[in-house]
Order: sequence, then C-alpha cells, then structure tokens
Amino acid sequence: MMLLLKFISLPCIVLLCACASLSDFSLTAHNSRMQLTDLTELPPPPGIDVSMPDRGYRIGPFDQLLVDVFEVPELSGKEIQAASDGSIAFPLIGSIEAAGMTTDQLAAIVAARLRENFVKNPQVTVSLQKTVSQVVAVDGEVNEPGLYPVIGQMTLRKAIASAKGAKAAARLGRVAIYRKVNDQDMAAVYNLTAIYRGAYADPEIFAGDMVVVGSSQTGRIFKGIKAPASLMDAPLVVAIRAGD
Repeated sequence: MMLLLKFISLPCIVLLCACASLSDFSLTAHNSRMQLTDLTELPPPPGIDVSMPDRGYRIGPFDQLLVDVFEVPELSGKEIQAASDGSIAFPLIGSIEAAGMTTDQLAAIVAARLRENFVKNPQVTVSLQKTVSQVVAVDGEVNEPGLYPVIGQMTLRKAIASAKGAKAAARLGRVAIYRKVNDQDMAAVYNLTAIYRGAYADPEIFAGDMVVVGSSQTGRIFKGIKAPASLMDAPLVVAIRAGD
C-alpha cells in the first residue's frame, strides 16, 4: 500500500492515508498556529516506555502472521490475518485478542491453550509476515516514498533508509517529523547532516509518525519561526494549534 500524500497549494498541507493507524494532520504555513516549545526532542506517543531497550513489535489490526507448531504439521505454516479489532482465530482454540501483544506473547498463549486439551508440550512460534497497522509514512525528497513497517526500534535515519535514502538534491537541513501526542499535533525539524556528524541523537520514530525529507514545503511551513538555537545544535520542536 502506497502513501497517498498530497501537497495542497500552500498555505495548507494535508496528509491523506489509507491506513487507519496513521493520524491525519492538517497543517498550515500560518505561523500563528505554530507554537515554539522549549523541548529538545519530540515527545513519544502515549503509552510508550522509551526506557525499555527492546519494546518489540505489537500486533495490530490486519497484520499478517505465520504460526508454526513444532512437529504438528496440521497446525504448522498457518497464515493468519488479524481482524479489524486485532483478534486472531486459530484452529482448535478459537479466537484470541492479540492486539497489543508481541509475537512471543501470542505464541505463549497459543501454546498454553493447545496444551490444555490438544497437544502435549507444544512448541509454538509466531512470526510477522506483513504489517499494515504499525507503519511510518515517509515522503518528500526520498527515492521511494511510502508506508514502512516499524519493527523494533526505528530511528529517523533508518526510516529514510527504508525509503531507499534521500535524493541527491534533498535539503538535509530540513527534515520534519509530524506526530500526535496526547491529542496534540506536534512537529520537529531536524538537520540530518548534524545527526550524521553526531551533533545530536538520531531521534526515534514510532508507528503513526510522518517523516518529510528536505522539501520546499517544509521550509515554508517553518519559515519565520525563531528557534533558540541552530538546527545544527538541536531540533526545532513546535506544537500545532487546531484551526478555527
């Protein structure tokens, strides 16, 4: 599924995405709607514990999974798609509310239910085949704009690499991340060259984020906002007020 991203004639930019997990942003170049914060990084989405080094992938609606039960051929190689509520159905044991689980957690539940009545000491593995629920949108001056899965910990550089890298003419000094945090639209602009040089950390990307690389529209949106420091020293983080 490709990103349906349209740059409407300024002053408005609207993100249109077929995937329901991505938040819609309606941004205006009108700087009265941009409130500069004193933050040095974009806050994570609610419910994310950034102190956990390995948060693992969380199953979501319409994800495609592969379930194997060792030495039980009739229960192995089962390709399963999660329903719109994130639940899955598996032979013999019925429905499981899998939304929000890691694949290891789901495997443990499948094994426990099989052990109750059907299989002695089942060894179950669950792997992710395809995700449409946990994705990041990457657009702008990249070689392959689109929606890319967020599996494990993804950073801005990794997200851009997923889109086959920035184009040669991309403005690496203006790379924006858009995110909704506690019902508040927020955005941050980074200097990718400064990140490459180690001037500041490569920011983490979360499912539902939108990354726009080096476009002239990004520069126009943030034009005139006075940052307390150069983007070579720290990103510029703003809160975006809703329109009237």
